[in-house]
Amino acid sequence: MIREGAPESAAGAETARPKLLSGGNPQIPKGDGDAPVQAYIAAMPGWKRGVGRYLDGLIGRVVPDARKAVRWNSPFYGIEDQGWFLSFHCFTRYIKVTFLNGASLSPVPPVDSRHERVRYFHIHEDDEPDEDLLVSWLRQASNMPGEDLFR
Repeated sequence: MIREGAPESAAGAETARPKLLSGGNPQIPKGDGDAPVQAYIAAMPGWKRGVGRYLDGLIGRVVPDARKAVRWNSPFYGIEDQGWFLSFHCFTRYIKVTFLNGASLSPVPPVDSRHERVRYFHIHEDDEPDEDLLVSWLRQASNMPGEDLFR
């Protein structure tokens, strides 16, 4: 299970916390770069923050040149001038990891989308994600980013 680090001080957390939307998803303004992504992750509630840190760190290790941004209250990761390959979003009981060309990954991530090329992977509180599988998906996905529709 991915665990959260030391809690923030209560005083700082109360004044600096963005609004949480449905399912506990942080409302973070659209922005490019690492700073808005880190603001999103810092605002993720409870156990989800640890998962956000884990995903961001894993992406940084596997795809060190990944471009980062926040769009539609979700962090996005992509390759400059090639488009986005992954995003994630908080829901009440899980974090939805979106592979924008997930139908082309092997093995295909388990959750279908109404979009033909998109596939999802859900991480629940007590899950132990298969890091080798995630690394494989990240390597594959970063080599086939989606259209850059999310400017």
